[in-house]
Amino acid sequence: MLKRILILLIVFSGCLTNVSGQEEIKVNEKQQAKVKAKADERYDEYSFSPAIDIYKKVLDKGYVSSDLLKRLGNSYYFNAKYEEAANVYKKLAETYPDETAPDYYFRYAQSLKTLGDYEGSSQIMAKFKEITATSEETGRYDEDYLTKIEENSGRYTIKPFGYNSKYSDFAASFYEQGLIFSSDRDTGNLARYRHTWNSKDFLDLYKVNADSISNNTVIKLEGEVNTRLHESTSAVTKDGMTMYFTRNNFIDGKKYKDQKGVIRLKIYSAELINGEWTNIIELPFNNDSYSVAHPVLSPDEKKLYFVSDMPGSVGESDIFMTEIIGDGTYGPIINLGKNINTQARETFPFITKDGVLYFSSDGHQGLGGLDVFATKIAFGNFNEPVVNVGKPVNGNYDDFAFIMNNETKEGYFSSNRTGGMGEDDIYEFEESEPLVLDCLQDVTGTVRDRISNEVLVGATVKIIDEENNEVSSTITDSKGNYVLALDCAKGNFVRASRDGYVPAEEYLNKSYGKPRIVDFYLERDVVTGGFGDDLAKLLQLSTIYFDLNKYNIRADAEIEIQKVIVAMEKYPSLKIKVNSHTDSRGNDAYNLWLSQKRAQSTVNYMVSKGISADRLQGEGYGETRLVNDCVNGVPCSKDKHQLNRRSEFIIFE
Repeated sequence: MLKRILILLIVFSGCLTNVSGQEEIKVNEKQQAKVKAKADERYDEYSFSPAIDIYKKVLDKGYVSSDLLKRLGNSYYFNAKYEEAANVYKKLAETYPDETAPDYYFRYAQSLKTLGDYEGSSQIMAKFKEITATSEETGRYDEDYLTKIEENSGRYTIKPFGYNSKYSDFAASFYEQGLIFSSDRDTGNLARYRHTWNSKDFLDLYKVNADSISNNTVIKLEGEVNTRLHESTSAVTKDGMTMYFTRNNFIDGKKYKDQKGVIRLKIYSAELINGEWTNIIELPFNNDSYSVAHPVLSPDEKKLYFVSDMPGSVGESDIFMTEIIGDGTYGPIINLGKNINTQARETFPFITKDGVLYFSSDGHQGLGGLDVFATKIAFGNFNEPVVNVGKPVNGNYDDFAFIMNNETKEGYFSSNRTGGMGEDDIYEFEESEPLVLDCLQDVTGTVRDRISNEVLVGATVKIIDEENNEVSSTITDSKGNYVLALDCAKGNFVRASRDGYVPAEEYLNKSYGKPRIVDFYLERDVVTGGFGDDLAKLLQLSTIYFDLNKYNIRADAEIEIQKVIVAMEKYPSLKIKVNSHTDSRGNDAYNLWLSQKRAQSTVNYMVSKGISADRLQGEGYGETRLVNDCVNGVPCSKDKHQLNRRSEFIIFE
């Protein structure tokens, strides 16, 4: 069917073949460092100095762990000590690469950027993106996409173009208050019924403007543009003097094939001289071995966008861009990237004056065949959300070649849907409600005290983007709840803080799904921790465990106890009670004795390191305070029993 052949030709996925087999045509900066004063202003509200002193002294004593480096690095980072933070994060990444989460690579990169080490920052940020990245095809799949398409639907009123024929009419472009479009109306009859190539034109370019509307006629473009092969998709400059258009590889009366005998598509330019299009020139980035087609100009006419299956394409056909330098020269060819281009087909680009790119694709989720999609490309950013424009523009058939005047909200698109006049038809439309192209997503949650689980009223919650800029902030309400909106097309950090607490944050990768829920449980600062608090929790210590039936201090416990010792050295008034516990194995009396020995062993160790005995107490609780259900008679694994053999450090007066 001619209808299918036309679509396949334009999107490079098929071939045009006559029944007799006589001929075949296949178409197939880095970011600037933020001003340190701005960072100082942002982070001065956080109280990390006590933690810095404690963790650094532990490190200086030769005790090191991934947890210690993480805490120390974060303390420096949130206190705007970027040089120190970078050094600690470097040691963390090099010494414990398997335990270094993406957040730490991000802060490491930001620290280097602040210090002016852009190359180093770029390398670490690449590592960050590598860890957080997912497959583009998997990442763009949304199980709820039909609901979103339905939400976008109903924004356009459509009707058939008044100059359609019973053959194929498609690919309209704006020209002199009218249109240029592609059609086989003069030769489709021969192609349809004779099923043979006869050296006559197949697709040509036609215009509907002031010259023809009064006579209700469609005029074939005058000059040298139309040939006996295919012409389609044009773009004319605002002064009406230069046109870019698509044609088979045919110039000066000769057609050219690649090594497989394929006549590829190419983009040519033409000049309007004495009312005729002439001086046909092939653009320099064409190639006999791949197709280049569907040109469209940027609003300022400094860039040319087009479609190609050239080497380096993501999929079957991609959208590319190049700068128009002048004098027949063009800048580097830039692929618009995997956010726009998929492993399938992207084609028929168009850009409005306000920087919205419309294109057709069967790689993004749609309703069937080619669908029309939109995305913002302002400031050269090709990573904004790609939005399906919905019904009635899109349907179960191929919908493509969408163009719109964003001032009048009127435009045209092409489709091979049923009920049309020909194989492909042009449809007019009017937009009644604009698409929402900004990816705004709500983030909600509750901020609580980690120890008491009480809600924290008046806590500050902020959105921080990947450039470390504060995007928005709010205060938790009387129930400790907050609501913020973020740009879900980008990665963001959600950060919670309150006086007397250590700030906490969570990284949210880009996601186009439902609202996100992020709850925070803040740790109290050592300096402001109240009596009765567990210092191990305030310092975020790893749990101190003992071997079965033993009360000696294990090597892995020394690092954690050293943190307590340094805290007590820093705060001479701080007094600690060591509470020790056992598992349920053994009789109750023995476990009570063993736990007391563990408490005393811990106290003795701290005294041996210089802490006065009158600042320490120790008490054993045996198996009376188990953290799980491993009571007498209940079979449990060794790991579960291990959780009960522990010590706690309680602040007392």
